[in-house]
Amino acid sequence: MVLLLKYLSRSVYEEHQEQPELYKTQDHLCTSLTVWRKSLIVSCNGFTVIDSDGNLAYRVDNYMGRPKELILMEGSGKSILTMRRSKSLRLVDTWLVYGGEVGDYCTSAISAEKPIFYVKKCMNILHANNVLAYVYRRSSDKRYAYMIEGSYSHRSCNVVDETKRVVAEIRRKDAITGGFSFGLEVFLLIVQSGFDPGFAMALVLLLDQMFS
Repeated sequence: MVLLLKYLSRSVYEEHQEQPELYKTQDHLCTSLTVWRKSLIVSCNGFTVIDSDGNLAYRVDNYMGRPKELILMEGSGKSILTMRRSKSLRLVDTWLVYGGEVGDYCTSAISAEKPIFYVKKCMNILHANNVLAYVYRRSSDKRYAYMIEGSYSHRSCNVVDETKRVVAEIRRKDAITGGFSFGLEVFLLIVQSGFDPGFAMALVLLLDQMFS
């Protein structure tokens, strides 16, 4: 499976070498990741993420259909972000994002941990800008830190900051390379310089929970 992912990643990378605008914005290099909606572990669902050099960058292994907790790991298996569904009874689907790994098997209690971000699904289906979710630094904030627009089901989304600058993009890969159709299961995550690729991948995971 890893060899196939490396092949897919190199195929995407080589094709976009002819389109440098995907990798440079205002002379700053971007990070290009190939995301496969499939776990390396056969018995569970998840994601496998490969960088443009064909190396395993991130992985997620889910053992439940709709988990209450997601853990994003580096390729080595180190946990870097934990996402927990809010226990609030509100109708809005809200996720809390923590740094590292939190929970019963960690040395620090969950009560001592503070979320670094709150991600809330946009429930206004009539919103003109196709807003999917808002990202806040504190639960009490009225102004978002980031906003996610577009359509996850079509793998076409932008993450924008407060100034409406695009900091990350999800792009569908429609081409057929070497007889392999990418479809919706394999897509691109383009992250602008200065934005954390790990957090961008965490947003992909939450969009998948909210809109799949």
